[in-house]
Amino acid sequence: MKSELISNNKSFGGWHQQWRHTSDDLHCTMRFAIYLPPQTEEGEQVPVLYWLSGLTCTDENFMQKAGAHRIAAELGIAIVAPDTSPRGDDVPDDPNLAYDLGLGAGFYVNATEPPWHRHYQMYDYVVDELPTLIEAQFPVTQQRAIAGHSMGGHGALVIALRNPLRYSSVSAFSPISHPTDSPWGRKAFSNYLGPDDGVVWQQYDACELLALSTPHLPVLVDQGTADEYLSEQLKPGALLKAAEQAKYPISLRMQPDYDHSYYFIASFIEDHLRFHAQYFSA
Repeated sequence: MKSELISNNKSFGGWHQQWRHTSDDLHCTMRFAIYLPPQTEEGEQVPVLYWLSGLTCTDENFMQKAGAHRIAAELGIAIVAPDTSPRGDDVPDDPNLAYDLGLGAGFYVNATEPPWHRHYQMYDYVVDELPTLIEAQFPVTQQRAIAGHSMGGHGALVIALRNPLRYSSVSAFSPISHPTDSPWGRKAFSNYLGPDDGVVWQQYDACELLALSTPHLPVLVDQGTADEYLSEQLKPGALLKAAEQAKYPISLRMQPDYDHSYYFIASFIEDHLRFHAQYFSA
C-alpha cells in the first residue's frame, strides 16, 4: 500500500501528519491524519486510538479542535483519524446536497444499495484496510482502541461491539446510540442499506448489538445535557436501557450544560485518553 505525505507538523514533541492513499475498499483516494507521540522517535512502538468523526467532518476537525495531542504525547498513544466518507468526483453524493447523506456522512456502514455500494464501504475500511496500512507503515503495535463523536460515536460503538477481539476499549461522545430509531440513522440506512428487514439495519445499531457482543469491552460514553440533538437523534437512554437488559457494563456520564460541539469534546478528551490507556497492555 503506497501512501503520500501531505503535511507534517511538530506537536508536543511528536508529529501530526496527514497522508493520502488509494483505497481498495472505497475505490477512491482517501486522506487520514495520524498523531505520532514523541516515544516513536525514541524507537518505541505505541498503541493506537482510532477516532471516528461526525457528520460533515474530515480528519482535521478532531486533530485541530480536540486538544488531544498533549495527553497522547504523555501517555504514548498514537491517534489515527480517517475521513468520514469516501471522496472524489466519481463518488456519489446526496442529490440535494444534504449534510446527513453522501459526502461527509458515510455512517461507517458497508452500503449494499446503488449508487452507494461501490464506494461507501466505510465499515470495512475502518476495521480492516486502514489498520493494515497503519500497522505496516508506522511504529505502532496491534493494540487498538476506538472512539468517536456523534455519527462517529455510533461507528465506534458498532465496530467495537462487532469486533471485540480487535479493540481493548471503546468510548464515545454524544453517539447516535439507536440509529434505527433516529431520523439521521433511518435516512442513511434506507439509502445505504435498503428497506429495514429486521436484520441488516440491526447490524449497525449499538442498542441491538449489546445483547450479542461477547466478550464485554470497557465502554465510556459522555453526553451533554444541553445537546440540541439529545432526545430526537442521540437517545442515550435507549443505550443505557439496552445495556442493562443485556447485562453489559457501560459507563454513561451525563455532563450538565454541555452541548454537541468540540468545546464539549475538548473538555473531556483527557478522561477518554486516560480511560483507553489503562486497557493497553504494557
